[in-house]
Amino acid sequence: MRASGRLFNLARMINLPMSYTTREAAIEDADAIAHVHVESWRSTYAGIIPDAFLASLNPAERAERWRSAFATSNFRIFVAEDDGRVVGFVSGGRLREPLETYDAELYAIYLLRDHQGSGLGRALVLMLVNALRSEGLRSMVVKVLEKNPAVLFYRRLGAQLVARELIEIGGARLDELVLGWIELDTLSV
Repeated sequence: MRASGRLFNLARMINLPMSYTTREAAIEDADAIAHVHVESWRSTYAGIIPDAFLASLNPAERAERWRSAFATSNFRIFVAEDDGRVVGFVSGGRLREPLETYDAELYAIYLLRDHQGSGLGRALVLMLVNALRSEGLRSMVVKVLEKNPAVLFYRRLGAQLVARELIEIGGARLDELVLGWIELDTLSV
C-alpha cells in the first residue's frame, strides 16, 4: 500500500479538485467500473461506432467481465472517485501482443463525460505508469480509435505514432492508432 500512497500524492501534485481521490481498484469496484466503461463508450463513440452496437452494451455483462478479469488477469487497475463515487478508471499491464521494443500497454482509460478535462485522466495515467515502472516495465503503448478525441490527450502526454491498424467494431471498419512512449520517463504530465 505504500506505493499507492506515493501515487496518490502524485495525483495531488497535478492539482486535482479536493473532492477527487484516486486509488487501486478492487473486485468490489466491478459494477462501478462497468458503469463508467459503458457510459464512456456511449458518449465518446457516438457517431463513430454504430448506434446499435452502443445501445447493445450491457453494464451487467461488462461488470461480470471485470469481475472475471480481477480474478484471473495479471494487470493493474486504478479508479478515480468524486466524493466516493467511481467516475473513471485506467487499466494496464504487460504488452498483450509483441510490438517492437515496447513492454507495457495501457489497456483502457475512461472517465464519465462530466469529469473529462479535470486532470483525472493524467492522474490515472501517472498511477498506472508508476505501477508499471515498479514492475520493471520501461515503455508503453495504447491503442485508440483515430476519431476518438482522446488522441489529443495522449499526444499532450508525449505519445508518438507507432502503428496504424484497421479493426471492426459493430460491423464498422475503423482506423485504430497505436501510440507509444518508448521510455515511460518521457511521459509528459
